[in-house]
This record gives sequence, structure tokens and C-alpha cells, in this order.
Amino acid sequence: MAKSIAARQSAHQGAAQPFLGYFDGFSEREARGWAIDARPAAEAVRLHVLIDHQEVATILCDRLRHDVQAALGHPTGLLGFSFMVPDRFVDGELHALAFRFTDRSVVPFIDPARPEDFAEELEFVLHRAYEFSSFIDGMKQGALRGWVQRVDADTRERTGGCHILLTSNGARIAQVKADRYRGDVAAALGGDPNCGFEIILPQQYRRGGAQTLRFVVTPDNHELSGSPLTTLLVDDALEARLLDMQDMVDRLYGDITHLRTSIANVMPTPTYSLGDYDRWARRYYDRLRARVAGARERRAAETDGPGTDGPGTDRPGTDSAGTGGGAAEPLVSILCPTWRPMLSDFVAAVDSVVAQTWRHWELIIIDDGGRAPEITARIEAYCAADPRIRCITLDKNVGISGATNAGLEAVRGEYVAFFDHDDLLVDVAIEVMLTAATATGARVLYSDEDKIDQVGYFLEPNLKPDWNYRYVLGCNYVCHLLFVHAATLSEVGPLRPEYDGAQDHDLILRLSEAVPASAIHHVPEVLYHWRKTPNSTAVDVSRKGYAISAGVRCVSDHLRRRGIRAKVSSIRGLTLYGIKWLDQAQPSVTIIIPFKDQIQTTQRCLDALLANTQYKNFDIILVDNWSVTSEALDFRKRLARRSRVKFITVQEEFNFSRLNNIAARQSQSDFLFFMNNDVFVSDASWLATIVAEAQASPEVAIVGGKFLYPNETIQHAGVVVGPDGVAAHAHRGLPDTDYGYIGRAMLSHEVSAVTAAGMLIRSSAFREAGGFDEEQLKIAYNDIDLCLKVRMAGHRVIWCAEFIAAHHESLSRGSDDQPAHEARFFRETQVMLKRWSDVAIFRHDPFYSPFFTVQRQPFFDLVDPALLEQPDLGQDRSAIATHS
Repeated sequence: MAKSIAARQSAHQGAAQPFLGYFDGFSEREARGWAIDARPAAEAVRLHVLIDHQEVATILCDRLRHDVQAALGHPTGLLGFSFMVPDRFVDGELHALAFRFTDRSVVPFIDPARPEDFAEELEFVLHRAYEFSSFIDGMKQGALRGWVQRVDADTRERTGGCHILLTSNGARIAQVKADRYRGDVAAALGGDPNCGFEIILPQQYRRGGAQTLRFVVTPDNHELSGSPLTTLLVDDALEARLLDMQDMVDRLYGDITHLRTSIANVMPTPTYSLGDYDRWARRYYDRLRARVAGARERRAAETDGPGTDGPGTDRPGTDSAGTGGGAAEPLVSILCPTWRPMLSDFVAAVDSVVAQTWRHWELIIIDDGGRAPEITARIEAYCAADPRIRCITLDKNVGISGATNAGLEAVRGEYVAFFDHDDLLVDVAIEVMLTAATATGARVLYSDEDKIDQVGYFLEPNLKPDWNYRYVLGCNYVCHLLFVHAATLSEVGPLRPEYDGAQDHDLILRLSEAVPASAIHHVPEVLYHWRKTPNSTAVDVSRKGYAISAGVRCVSDHLRRRGIRAKVSSIRGLTLYGIKWLDQAQPSVTIIIPFKDQIQTTQRCLDALLANTQYKNFDIILVDNWSVTSEALDFRKRLARRSRVKFITVQEEFNFSRLNNIAARQSQSDFLFFMNNDVFVSDASWLATIVAEAQASPEVAIVGGKFLYPNETIQHAGVVVGPDGVAAHAHRGLPDTDYGYIGRAMLSHEVSAVTAAGMLIRSSAFREAGGFDEEQLKIAYNDIDLCLKVRMAGHRVIWCAEFIAAHHESLSRGSDDQPAHEARFFRETQVMLKRWSDVAIFRHDPFYSPFFTVQRQPFFDLVDPALLEQPDLGQDRSAIATHS
């Protein structure tokens, strides 16, 4: 091997190089190798020794190396060297050792296990040998006390400040630093008097009876004299009884949680999911009509007193509007562009308008050059039978935008509703929309919708969030029923034929440019049935490929009008759009990663960060939460020279909120990125992606990502909140390739909260919110609480679908679903409920439909219609008055 390496070294250094050799071993404090001068009659080679790039010695290569002599045919074999690292470098710190020939060329280090690799230097850490003097005094005045001194094996110097780990049956109980003053020890033995320790046990370990405890110095793993200690921890019967009662209370917390789950599982109440939607919908519509009728009667009683008739009763002074409010009831214009529908579907569509409980409407049918005799005859019959129905006949087919625009020119109503020629309106749709418009003053409103097939089966509901600008950039989730103030439509302008196929998406985006978010209102009721026909986009959007191209253009043009540089593209050839923000600014980011031991995991996290982050302007703060292993100490020393990496040591019990708050206070960066040490990034653009997402709008304060389990199913795709379950991860368990509910696992959108396992936040917003709650939410829900506080301050939280990373959830600290954690988790749950249950954005998550449950599977399990609250149609659940 020596001969082949020498040949490779010669080839590497060049033919003119007279020196050959390598540094091939390092153990304890000794470095070994060999070197020769290949010139004739050359003497033994002298080498320069460098530690940390500074020369510390010169050595002569004059030791016998039989292996090299045999390999190279050297006449004497006196070409080896040995060097002992000086004592001053045996300090537990990271150092670099290198050797140079007299011409300053490198003596390469070659690991015998990997001889193909050259290195110019070897990094090493050498620890001093220590002994320990210690004693455990036992239990005194309710605390375990003792002392320990570390004794240098060479100098005999005695120092205190050792770290003590206390365990019982292998379980960690407490950690403490032995730095309390013990003058008695110093007087007897000399050395550092600050060597004592005192441990007050956690409550769960202070029960009556004997316990066996072990005391170990870390990371040396030296057990103290007198350990293990068997002691009666509580000798006062009353205190023992009180502590047992406290244990009982803690157990009851967990029992209550389990009981609630069990009761929910066995209660004979119907449960529904998306698979049961038809059954759910039929029950829902009955209750919807009853709720609307009850609200109508209450309004009538407040206006006219007892005896007011309901809608559909033609009384003098009501103008057939049916609300008892006098002759000024608003007229609603319903536009229905028509081109060759199936007769049965068209009849059902028009009949659903005629059946509306709100009577003050006009239906404008635009016959878009269809030349279908059956349809024409039916339209004429409708117009003759009901003066509220008018028809505009176009000589030739001009397309959906042109036909709708012809109808817009003829509207007389105060509001305009858009309606397709083969769809259905729920009979209370216009009444509900108009009630909401009156209550809120909104100028743009939209409802939920579902689909109906040819046999009348309800399916595929689109249960929508409140106004979600970031979501609407990715798809037209608004769709039906769209209800707009007529004056606002005149201001925005007509539909644009160049976007046919996405003309409604373009209209929504232009409306968002003209009116603030507070004037765009979601009515959380299913009021529209989209007909599923064999040729409909409700069945297969790929049948309208032109719509995809139009959608890309309309979103691109909207962003261009707003002065935002971005590239828009279709996702998988569908009318779902990904956006790449082109802002090149790189504000500073501090990445904060708490860890405790688990060095292999933390190292993997850090290696992935450093290898897979193209973004330049970032640094890393690693928060060491009192690691006790020698691997942790070596880990810190290995990283000591990395300019990007800074360590903070927090010698306290685990408190996620506090660890992150401490690190955040030491950052001067524009953004903070909170990261678990079990999150692993692989996309080099990940940080640039989420920073650009935050910079796309000044209102965005927090950005989260899409995190996957090791089996590539979704662990986190945003968080939904609500008092029935506090918080739940959306789309958990779905394959990474799944679109999720209405594309929401593929599209970036606004959410109420994201996990702090990977959360970017503006530093100013973090400080404004007061950081994480380190008093009452030490472990769980602190990230949800922070997001809600940030949202209450008027900022936005975005879930970014383009930021994808692996997350081995709870690998770092374990799950909350354990008996030891249940009491604490229950208390933190109660804190969240007490703090947020009366706050609108928590009680009704604005980015999550009230029809879905939080405590069961989000976006799948439905709330029993009998349990639905009467919606407050005037409530602004978003609590944000900005639109972008």
C-alpha cells in the first residue's frame, strides 16, 4: 500500500517533487508517518509540525519503518516519524494537526481505512484523564445533597462545576450542576469549594416509600461514591399523602381525556364523512331551510311585528320581495348565458330560480347563438309565463364572456348573481346571499357548493374557507355562487373573452384589486349545485385544456398589474397554479434548532442544512438543552470553527418555548426560522422559497412548510383550529402525491397556524407577539398560540406547498400521548381553550369550513347538521382587513 500511495502522491505533486511521504496514524496523543527525500545521497527528511496553522515543532524522519522499507526498497528503512501532541493541546477543544516538508509542501494525511482520500490536516480532540472525589450526603431538609470534585490525573488540581444526572430505574429524574459552595470539602481536601449539589425531586418521585437512586457525573459517566442510594424520600405521613393525591389528580387528567374519547366513540349519534355526503346533504338542506325560515320570521317580527307573511306572499307594499321591508327591497339580477344545454337540465336550472324564496329577482337568459329549437321554445315559454324572466338572443355564438357581458348590459338589479345554464340553485340561495350582503355591506360574496349527478345524487362538496387571497392565486376556489354588487361590476369592467375558460377566475382577481378583503365575504352555506354531465369540467377538467392556459395567463397578468414579479405555471396540467416569486432580495435569517443529546439526529439535520441551502444570508443557533453525553461535547467542538454556527447552552428542564425565546433574543436577523432537530431539508432552494413567500406581501408574518413522514406521507400541511379539538394537522397521512381537499395539499394558501417544527417568522412580528408562551405553554400548543397572536395583530400566516422537508415527528422529545405527559398536555389544552374559545378566529377557523370537524379527520369528517350553529352572516371571521 505504501508503494501505491507514494506513486499516487508523486503523480499528484508533480514529477519535480523530491519529497514523498504521508501521515498515516493518530492514536492517543501520538501522530505517525514516514517521509523520504528521493534525491541521491539525501539525508533524513526534517518536517515542520503545525497545530491550528501555527508551527509548534520540527521533527526528523529517522525511525525504522520496515513496511515502507519493503515496499519502496529503501536501503535502511530509517524514514519514519513520531510526534507526541504537547500537553497544552490536551484541553478537550478541537484542533488541527498538519505536517509540511521543508519546501512547505504538504505531507498528506491518509486514513488507512480509506486510502483513496487525501487530506491536508487532521482534526482532533484530546481529553485529559480525570479522577473524581465525591460523596452523597443523602436526604436533608427535603433535598438530596452531596458534592463532587474532578481531579486532574496529572496535575492533581481539584475543580467543581461537574454536571450530575440523577436516575431512578434508568429513567432520568433531574440534572444539576455541582457548583454550590461547600467550604467543608475545601477545608478537608483543598481545591474548588464550589462543588456541592442539591436536588429537589419532582413531585412524582416524592412519594412515600423507599427508592433507589443513581448519581452519575456526565459526560464522564462516573458514578458518585455512595451511589446507588436507597432512601425513604418522604418521612412525613401528611406530605406523603398529599403527594399521592397530587399523583391521583395527574392521573385523572389522562383518564378524563380517555373518557371523553370513549364517550364520543360510543355515543349513538350519527357520524358523517365525505363518503356519506349525500346522506349528510339531505339532512343539512332540511335544517338550512328551517334556519332560514326562522331568521326570516325574526326579521319580520322586528320590522312589522306579529303576523308578517313569509316570502312568496304578494302583499301590498312588499313588491313581492317577501321580507316585509317595504317597497325598497333590492332586486337581484341572475345572469344565465346559455348554449345548447340538455333540455331537462335547462328546465331544472330555470325552475330552481323560479322556486327561490326571495321573490324580487330577474333572470336574464342570454341565448348565445345556440339555434336549438327546443331550448328557444322553452325560453319563450318561460318569458311569457313570468315577467321576471327576460331573454337576450345573440345572432352568433360569442362565448361565455361575450354572452355574460351582453347580459350585464341589461341588468337592472342592485346585485348580480352568476348562474350556469345546467346547474341548480338551492331554493333559499338568493335570500341567504342577500341577507349576508345587507348584514355585512360586502360587495363581493360567494357561497359553498356541491355537485349533482344526472340521477340527483349530491357529491363532491366544495366547503370553502373565508376569503383566502393566497389560495385564489392557485385556483378559483370561489367559483359558485358568485354574488356581486352591480356598481362594483361596472367599476371593474366586463368579463374578458381572452381568458375564456378562466374568465371567472380573472374576474375574481380583478374584483380583489378593486375592493378590500373586508368587502369580500364568504357565506358558509351550500347554496349551489354544479351539474355533473359527461362533457362537463365538473367531471374532467382536462376536457378544457384551453382553460389551463387561460388560467396561467390571468394569474400572471393579475400579479403584473400589482407590480409583483412572479412566474406562474400549471401543476400537473390542471387548473391549479404554482407561483415562483422572483424577488431576489435576501434578508438575514437566523435558524434556531434546540437539541438535547441525540447527536446523530442533530448532526444529520445540520449536515442537510449546510449542504442543501443555496440561500447565503443565514446563520444557525443551536440551543443545547443540557446535553450530558460525551458525543454532545465532541459535536460542539467539531462545529466550533464554523462561522455560521453558534451554540447556546441552557441548563434547565425542557421548555420548548423558553429555549426558542432565549435564542431569538440573541438574533439580530430580519427573520427567524424555528426548526426541530428531526427535520431534514433536501431542496437547495427551500429557504429562498419561504423567504420569497414572506416577502410577497408585507402582511405575511409567518410561513410554514409541507413536512413528510419517512414513508413519504404527509405529517403537516397546515393546522386547523377550533374549540372541539384545539388544533389538528390538515391532510395528515395522505400520500405526498395526493392533491388533498380541493387542491389544498398542493397549493400554498393562508392558514390559521403552522407548526414550529419548521416555521419562518418576521422577527418584528415575533417580538410584537411577545414570543412563545414559556409560562403556560411550555411544550404543546405554543406554536398555535403564537400564530393566533400574530394573526390577531393583523398579520397573515401562509402554508407554503413548495417548501417540502422530511420530519420524524417527536423523535426529539417523544409524543404527548404517553401517561407521563398526559397531565401536562391536559393542562396546556385547558390553557388554550380558556384563552381562545371566545375569540372568533379560533371558534370558527376562517380558513376551514365549519362543516368539518377538528377533533376527527380534518377535511373528511363532517359535523352532524343537527349540531351546526346558526351562522352569523355578518361576521368577519378573518379579522384581517387587507386583501393581499
